[in-house]
Amino acid sequence: FTDYLDTGLFLDHRLTRRYVADLAKGTRFLNLFAYTGTATVHAVGGGAASSTTIDMSRTYLEWAKRNLALNDLAGPQHGFVQADCRAWLQEQSSSARRYDLMFIDPPTHSRSKRMADDFDVQRDHVRLLGLAAALLAPGGAIVFSNNYTRFKLDADALSAFEIRDLTRETLPRDFARNPRIHSCYLLRARA
Repeated sequence: FTDYLDTGLFLDHRLTRRYVADLAKGTRFLNLFAYTGTATVHAVGGGAASSTTIDMSRTYLEWAKRNLALNDLAGPQHGFVQADCRAWLQEQSSSARRYDLMFIDPPTHSRSKRMADDFDVQRDHVRLLGLAAALLAPGGAIVFSNNYTRFKLDADALSAFEIRDLTRETLPRDFARNPRIHSCYLLRARA
C-alpha cells in the first residue's frame, strides 16, 4: 500500500477538544503544533474572542483555515502563522501579546529541516512549557497533551505551575483499551 490517508482529526482527542471549548469563552486562544486546527475550531466555537493557530506545515494551516470557514467561524480576529512553534515562542517572548488559554499538543519527536534542532517531547517539554508560560496572561491556562506512551511530566521542574492530570477524563471510552494513547494536563501559573 502506498496511499496515505490523513483524516485531519485525532479521534482520541474528542473529549480534550470539548474541554478546550468549555474553557474558551472570552479568551485569547493560542494553538501550538496545531495540525488541522481542530482545537482552534472548538475554542472559537466555545466563544474564544480571538485565536492564533501555529504550525510548521503550510498544508495543515490551510486546512485549519478551511475548518474554521466550514464552521462559519472565520474572521480577522483569528490568525494563522507558519512557524516552528519553539522558535515562535522565543521570538514572541518580548511581545506584549498574552493569551488566556493555550492548547499545546507537540509531536513525540520531530527532526524537521525547518527547525534549528530536533524536538523530543520527554526531553524538551519543560523548556517548551516555560517558553509558553512567558506568553500566558495572569489567570491563564495551558492544556498540554502528547502521545508519547511512556511520557512522564517533570512536575518538579514545573513547580511554577499548578498541575492537574486530565488524562483519564479526556480519554474516550472507545480508547480505554489503550489508556496510554495520550497524556493530558491542565497547567496554571501559581499566584
